[in-house]
Formats: sequence, C-alpha cells, structure tokens
Amino acid sequence: MLDEQMRNILQQMPKAELHIHIEGSLEPELIFALAQRNSVSLPYASVDELRKAYDFTDLQSFLDIYYAGASVLLKEQDFYDMTAAYLARAQADNVRHAEIFFDPQTHTARGVPFETVINGIWRACQDSPVSATLIMCFLRHLSEDDALATLDEALPFRDKFIGVGLDSSEQGHPPEKFCRVFERCRQLGLRLVAHAGEEGPPAYIETALDLLNVERIDHGVRCLEDAELTARLAREQIALTVCPLSNIKLRVFDTMDEHNLLQLLDAGLAVTVNSDDPAYFGGYINDNFLSAFDSLPLGVEHARTLARNSFSAAFLEGEAKRGYLNEVDRFFQQATASKD
Repeated sequence: MLDEQMRNILQQMPKAELHIHIEGSLEPELIFALAQRNSVSLPYASVDELRKAYDFTDLQSFLDIYYAGASVLLKEQDFYDMTAAYLARAQADNVRHAEIFFDPQTHTARGVPFETVINGIWRACQDSPVSATLIMCFLRHLSEDDALATLDEALPFRDKFIGVGLDSSEQGHPPEKFCRVFERCRQLGLRLVAHAGEEGPPAYIETALDLLNVERIDHGVRCLEDAELTARLAREQIALTVCPLSNIKLRVFDTMDEHNLLQLLDAGLAVTVNSDDPAYFGGYINDNFLSAFDSLPLGVEHARTLARNSFSAAFLEGEAKRGYLNEVDRFFQQATASKD
C-alpha cells in the first residue's frame, strides 16, 4: 500500500509523457458531446453504456471501440477540444512535456481532411502551458503505400510535427512492412519511433531498430524474453515507453502484481511510464504511476529514475532537456530532504 508521501512524490514530480495517443484520450462524455454537436449517431445509448463496453479481451477488441469513438471527430474544433482536454489533465499531473501521437489515417479514411486533423491538434498544443509536440503515426494494419500517401499529405505541414511512429494491431504486421516509408522519413530528418514487443514478439523490437532505425520503442515489455536483446537495449540505452494500465487492460499481464516494470528497471533499461490511451485504459499518467507503485516493490529512487528517463528519452533540444532534468533533481532533493 502506498504511503501518503510516496503518493505525493509520484503526483507532484515533474515528468514527460512520450506515449499518448490523442484519440485515446477522448472521454465518453466528450464523445457524446461531439456526437451531438456533429449529429453523429452512436451505437451506445449513454455514457455509462459506452464505458461498460471498455472490457477488452485483446488489442483488437479495444481498437474496434477506439475507431467507433473517433467517428465523432469531424471539424478542426473537435480535434482542438480533444487535445485541450488531454493537456489540461496532463498539466494537473505535472507533465511538463508531452510528445503526442495522432493517427491521421483514422480520419482521412472517413473523409476528414488532413489539415483539419493536424491544425486542430497543433493549435491546442500552442495554447497550452504544457510543452507539446506531435508524432504522426502510421496504422500498421493498412498498407505501406497508404502510409507513403499519408506522408505526402503531411509534408505541407512538416513544421507542425517532429516525428513519425507505427501503431495499431501488431500481430501479423511486422516492422519490416514499413521500411520504405521510414527510410524516407529518416531522410527528411524526422524522429522515428515504433510500437513493438507488446503483443508482438521480441523479434519485432529488433527489426524496428535494425530495419526502421527507430530511436525509441513504444511498449517493448516482451524484450525480457530475449536476453541478448535486453542486453543490447540496456547497452544502447534505447528508451521503452511502457504503459502499465494499458498492459493490464489488454491482457499483456493479468494483474499489475505480475507486471515486469521492476525487472525492466533492474536490467538497466531506459524505461518510462506513460498512459497510452487513458480514456479507455483506466487512467492518465499519474494513475499509471500510482497503480504500478502500489502493486510492485518500487520506491523513491525508482520514481526519480523514471522521471529522469522520461526527459532523457524525449526529443528535446539540449538546453531544454537539461533544464527539465535539473528540475527533477531539485524536486527529489527537496522531497528526500523533507523525508529526513
């Protein structure tokens, strides 16, 4: 059971969030409000009925509801409102910097223009006191040609996003399916990340690193099944953006007591804690910290490591990064001094 001081440290420490799907922050209340505003009919009678549907058996069962929720997003203001709501929650959780994933193909396939999507999200980021940048994700269940077409659509807005990622259903869609589009993005100077080793095998982590040349692995919790890969991730300090509540909700682990977060840390990996799709998985970033620390033998030094890792792994310029790391160190000096 968490004591009050540990709870306060986790809630108040400065942190960065590096694995947040903005469409996955769309709360049922906002889904219904936007459905009404845009005259979209939903297959659920009420907020409560929609929330009850969040009993997922695997990644695909979640994705089915995720895409249904996204159907209410039609206008630039809808994307703005969704992003502003997430950033307000992030600010309340003492998130100083967020690198936000967005899925344009989810929307352009419904006839929503690319510019509507990115302009709404980007404008909300500019209006927030939280530092926020955008990472455009390709949906891996679609073809690489579709991803390349999306990249072409995105290039007129190159100043509004810093990198690209790879998300959606992992099974049967290995990273090497997207070699050409990632190589093109690398040549354009974009930062590269990819989901790997959540439902997919450790081999997907290797191919994401070797063939896509990614700089961070999103999830990556299955790396421990391969000792050589684990040693490499530790040696090269490749960050893993781990999402504890998501891993439980999607049955990667049955309970939080079984989560391998502590083993990942003990292996010397550059682990970070994030919320993934917080509206669907039961909590934002602080909820993830509190749940993990409540269930696992984690302490103040682990919290400090995780907070530092989040900024070390962020795609920030040197001076900004140093400033945030110094802020973390000052926070923990004060927190541990008051404990003494």
